[in-house]
Amino acid sequence: MEKRKAYYITTPIYYVNDVPHIGHAYTTIAADTMARYKRLRGFDVLFATGTDEHGQKIAKSAEKMGVEPLELANQVVLKFKNLWPILNIKPDDFVRTTEKRHEQVVQKLFNRLYEKGDIYKGEYEGWYCVACEAFWPESQVEENKCPDCGRPVEKFKEESYFFKMSKYQDRLLQHIKDHPDCIKPESRKNEIIRFIERGLRDQSVTRTRASLEWGIDVPFDSEHVIYVWFDALINYLTVAGYGIDEKKFNFYWPEAVHLIGKDILRFHTIIWFTMLMAADIAPPKMVFSHGWWTMEGEKMSKSKGNVVDPYQITEEFDADAFRYFLLRELCFGQDGNFSKKLLIQRINYDLANDLGNLLSRTVAMTKIFCDRKIPEPLGKDEKYDVELRELAKDMVEQFIQEMDQMSFNVALENIWTLVRRTNKYIDQTEPWILGRDESKKERLNKVIFHLAQSLQIISVLVYPFMPATALKIWKQLGIEEAIENMLIPEDTKWGKLKPGTMVSPGENLFPRIDDKKKDGQEHARKKKTLKKKKLKLNLKSKN
Repeated sequence: MEKRKAYYITTPIYYVNDVPHIGHAYTTIAADTMARYKRLRGFDVLFATGTDEHGQKIAKSAEKMGVEPLELANQVVLKFKNLWPILNIKPDDFVRTTEKRHEQVVQKLFNRLYEKGDIYKGEYEGWYCVACEAFWPESQVEENKCPDCGRPVEKFKEESYFFKMSKYQDRLLQHIKDHPDCIKPESRKNEIIRFIERGLRDQSVTRTRASLEWGIDVPFDSEHVIYVWFDALINYLTVAGYGIDEKKFNFYWPEAVHLIGKDILRFHTIIWFTMLMAADIAPPKMVFSHGWWTMEGEKMSKSKGNVVDPYQITEEFDADAFRYFLLRELCFGQDGNFSKKLLIQRINYDLANDLGNLLSRTVAMTKIFCDRKIPEPLGKDEKYDVELRELAKDMVEQFIQEMDQMSFNVALENIWTLVRRTNKYIDQTEPWILGRDESKKERLNKVIFHLAQSLQIISVLVYPFMPATALKIWKQLGIEEAIENMLIPEDTKWGKLKPGTMVSPGENLFPRIDDKKKDGQEHARKKKTLKKKKLKLNLKSKN
């Protein structure tokens, strides 16, 4: 048996000072989609996500709430862990920075860099953004505002250990030049190159225990804790088995791919790459930085009340529909606009009209004309048969090319080109007319056979994006094999679905959503929420 190739994909670990929002869902759905796709391509996949639980923000939030930082972290972690099954996401590992295994790896790496002379003690004086947990030199701070988030920064001076990041400036630039795909998209890579060329400074990597207790101890100095970003980035090594399971690490790490938001690109491509170089570990194969979502054209914010809650969206709509919308609506890497109206349009046109109708029509005709059995394709193929079969082959090839580049929206367009062409095939061949004439039974069987074959291919291709939907198609087609064990392109070849397979008609994949009805439901929900708030206020005033 041929040895399977490794693929290691990660999301950022999410900060527990926040609750899950569309950004968290977007990155994790994309990573899950790639993990499922790579498994269909025969890879041995490790897919990891997790939570970042140390730092000043957590400590301050916990203090305000009157709880210990770990207690606060434990509460918020569940909000992330419980969301993933709802969104049909299945990570292989969920890492927490408060775990003992992670602490050991962080201290091991810190020691290694210190012994090498790349970490030294000094004094830090400058600006610090609590919101971003980031240090900023005087030259980059204007009007006491953080260059990244725009919030006020604090000026302080204290003893600190520093990482010799400046030492690796030339090596980092050379690495990016030698590995042109290590940062994507191209525009973000160019942004990072320009930043490095302006000059790198050594990075403060500890805080004194007097100013911050909530963190991992510096292994050789009890008066210092390790800076949250230094600690957090190492999670990727922890999951891969660094210093604990070398066989696992050597297998997965060379194929590491990080999916991140564009706001943390510098941390992942400058600080992280140079940390790894200092530790004599190869940087990840790729860091892919995606864009941000706006809501109805406006930047999302809690104060505006326009933050998309994944829990609420999946309760109101289908989880697979949400996954489909996020990955279809825009090019991965660009910013996008979320609106319920656009989501409803995608559900009604793409999912209900195109895919849902194709399945229900095919299964219904198989039941009516062929006693529920996929028929034998006897006789010569006609023009439309050949066109459909050839298009399916082309779309599979193009799908592979686009998915390998994480061009999710184009890969989905490839699938829908086949979906729409198959619906057109029904209109061209008119099986309902063929069914009225017994002399055309052979031709009818051929048409239904081809429809079933196209749907089987579509179901495998759509599985990484909409796993629950693919399984529903699988079930209605009567296939008993496990779809997650399929391989692309081997199991997307014409004729894979065998004659005699019994179809099993079921419910519509995606019932259409009436816009007016939906608006009415939304109005009723808001009215109900407002009524509850008023009732609470009345009760308070009475008390």
